[in-house]
Amino acid sequence: MDYQAILDRLQKDFIPDTAMGNVASYIPELSKVDPLKFGIYLYAHDGSSYEFGDSQEKFSIQSISKVFTLTIAKELLGKELWKRVNVEPSGTAFNSLTELEREKGIPRNPFINAGSIVVADALLTVLDNPKKDLLKFVRKLCGSEDIHFDESVARSEKKHGYRNKALVNYMKSLGNITNDTEDILDFYFYQCSLAMTCDQLSKAFMLYANEGKHFRSQEQVIDPQSVKRINAIMQTCGFYDEAGEFSYRVGLPGKSGVGGGIVAVHPQHYSVTVWSPMLNDKGNSALGMKVLEDLTTLTGLSIF
Repeated sequence: MDYQAILDRLQKDFIPDTAMGNVASYIPELSKVDPLKFGIYLYAHDGSSYEFGDSQEKFSIQSISKVFTLTIAKELLGKELWKRVNVEPSGTAFNSLTELEREKGIPRNPFINAGSIVVADALLTVLDNPKKDLLKFVRKLCGSEDIHFDESVARSEKKHGYRNKALVNYMKSLGNITNDTEDILDFYFYQCSLAMTCDQLSKAFMLYANEGKHFRSQEQVIDPQSVKRINAIMQTCGFYDEAGEFSYRVGLPGKSGVGGGIVAVHPQHYSVTVWSPMLNDKGNSALGMKVLEDLTTLTGLSIF
């Protein structure tokens, strides 16, 4: 497969335009990002890589980080985790409160905000230093020590994250939160503030395209059954109430973030990250969705 030729065509066919969408503004720090940034990085199973544009520039990965925290929590807690969070598609916005009321404080899945907050709470219980451990894990996955939290983004989220404060307090009132809510939110906001490049994300997500093995060393980091479960949740829940649309158009497990990043994996083939900060009305990268749809069309391959 001539991936570089395909990426070159995608770069030619898709030119960012501010009419495509809007950068996230509910987190003020994210609104400062240039909306015309555009990059892609594809890491193939054979170790080759292909890229264009702003693929080496760091951006706030936001909800993509939920895959990392879920992976750690699943390894440490196993089936116990699923007593506190479900694995069903939400069908509502990522920060919805309505489902929590209807389902008595048990979030629909670990990729909506409420679900990831429960995962953060679980990690606070079993880890002595969750922030440090998260950084160590992500750095290992992508083979780079140059992974850090963006302090300005974390502060911006803390200052304006009223809806997340409502979510954690509501779940606390219903008995599904164990630790201090401020400590949980502090970890959660920092988790979402992780800054990474398309390059780093694609290499980290090879874990889910390579049966749980490290992209470089081939060390078995998590077992294949965990990969199966996490990929299934990405497929059905990775794009909030647009997950069905992504499956229909792209046909790969993946995860988006309001920083404009989308990571998708084709098991035994590649991991790919697209970054374009302009979001559609569902909170996903408008250009990223279209680019990945064309990628699987041009390669003629998806998981289906």
